Amino acid sequence: MAGIKEIRTKIKSVQNTRKITKAMEMVAASKMRKAQERMRAGRPYAVKVRDMAAHLMEANPDYSHPYLIERESLKAVGIVVVTTDKGLCGGLNTNIMRLVLNRYREFTDEGVKVQFTAFGNKGAGTLSRVGANLVSQEVGLGDRPELSRLIGAIKVQIDDFEAGKIDAVYIATNRFVNTMRQEPVFIRLLPLPSTLKDPHVVFDQPIKGSETVVQAKGAYGWDYIYEPDAKVVIDELLLRYVEGIVFQSVAENMASEQSARMVAMKAASDNAKTVISDLQLVYNKTRQAAITKEISEIVGGAAAV
Repeated sequence: MAGIKEIRTKIKSVQNTRKITKAMEMVAASKMRKAQERMRAGRPYAVKVRDMAAHLMEANPDYSHPYLIERESLKAVGIVVVTTDKGLCGGLNTNIMRLVLNRYREFTDEGVKVQFTAFGNKGAGTLSRVGANLVSQEVGLGDRPELSRLIGAIKVQIDDFEAGKIDAVYIATNRFVNTMRQEPVFIRLLPLPSTLKDPHVVFDQPIKGSETVVQAKGAYGWDYIYEPDAKVVIDELLLRYVEGIVFQSVAENMASEQSARMVAMKAASDNAKTVISDLQLVYNKTRQAAITKEISEIVGGAAAV
C-alpha cells in the first residue's frame, strides 16, 4: 500500500503544478494581446524615424552630426542587451544571450573592447557571471516600457560614443515575428548604418531566408531645406531616432516574452496532463494488483482451513 500512497501523492503534486502553469498561461495570454498592440503601434514610428535618419546619410547638410560619421576602425564598442526580468518563457533569453556572447567573443578575438548595458534581470545576471564590463543596467521594467527609465541607462553608452570612448553602439533584442516565433536580432544603433534597408537595423525586415533588398549608398540624391537650421533639425531627429529604436526594441522583447511564456506554459500544462494520465494508469494497475493479492491471500487461507 506504500506504493499506492506514493503514486497518489505524486499525482496530487503534478495536478497542483498543472493548475499553476494553466493560470500562468491565461495571464500571459491576457498580457500578450496588450503587449502586441503596443509593439505594433510603435513599429511604424520606429521604421519611419529610422528611414528619415538613414536619408540623412545620402544628404549633404552643412552640419555633420557625430551619429552619422563612420569611425575608421573599431577599438571599443557598446552593446545594449534586452532580456526579460522573469523566466519561464522557453528559450527566449537563452537564444538572445547565445547571440550576444558569440558577438562578444568575436569582438574580443579581434582585440575590440566591449562594454554592456543590460535591460532585464536575466541579461544582467548572465553578463555578471561571465565577467563582462557592465556599465549600466535597468531591471524591473514591468509590463509597459517607460522611455524615461530606458534613456537613463542608454545615456551612458551614448555619452561614451560622443566622447570617443567607444566607436559603435549595438542593441540586441528579440524581434517579434508571430506568437509562435521570435527572432534574436543584433542591431547597430550608432553610427547610423549607411544603407537605407540594412537587414541588421530594421524591425520590419523579411524573415530569414527570404529576399532582402539593400539600397547601396548613393542610390538616392536626398537633400533637404532645414528650418531654422540644419543643426537644430538633425540633432532633434537623431535624438528621436535613438529613443525610437531603443523603445521599440524593449517593446518587441516584451511582446516576445509574453508570447513565449504563453506557449511554454501551454506546453507545460499539456505535459502535466499527460503525466497525470500515465500516473493514473500506474496507480490503477498497482491498486488492482494489491486487491488481487489480498483476495488471493483470503482464498488461500480459506482453502487451508
